[in-house]
Amino acid sequence: MKRLLAAATLAFCATVAQAAAVVGQPAPSFTLADTNGKQVNLADYKGKVVVLEWSNPGCPFVMKHYRSGNMPALQKKYAKDVVWLTVNSTTEGHSDYMTGKQLNEFSKQHGAAPARYLLDVEGKVGKAYGARTTPHMYIVDASGKLAYVGAIDDVPSASESDVKTAKNFVAAAIEEIKAGKAVSEASTSPYGCSVKYKQ
Repeated sequence: MKRLLAAATLAFCATVAQAAAVVGQPAPSFTLADTNGKQVNLADYKGKVVVLEWSNPGCPFVMKHYRSGNMPALQKKYAKDVVWLTVNSTTEGHSDYMTGKQLNEFSKQHGAAPARYLLDVEGKVGKAYGARTTPHMYIVDASGKLAYVGAIDDVPSASESDVKTAKNFVAAAIEEIKAGKAVSEASTSPYGCSVKYKQ
């Protein structure tokens, strides 16, 4: 287990050869199918704040936030304020790949409540955003520009016990946006497992 976590920890430093989305610039547009086969376009949520959460249940850093209840709690707490879209860019050929049905079961098991769970099997959307890790978080403001890009919090570990003492960057950013303020920490370094993109 220690070797697995060590390898995953190193993975957060990995980079993907791609043009990353930039804070203050328009968020890359996209259309993806959700876990129920319905098409979702980012433009559908024009005028609303959107949280994009890159996820992979096979990653211990992701599971830290689901087993502890942290991610589901955030999704529920801000359901009235933001549209929360979970995105999975794991390629179909990888051992971590899960079907839409399996991801729905995972969400139900852990009490997850995103507005939609999106499948990016080809990895095009993840690469357009520059998503490097799971989790990797993005917040799109009501004008369609990126207001936050980076980690979910400031403790880059896979330990559930660290959630309670960590500063949650996503929650802080949402609160500032709700208050009509600029996000004070708009860009941080994400941590987690590398996104399992199609090669």
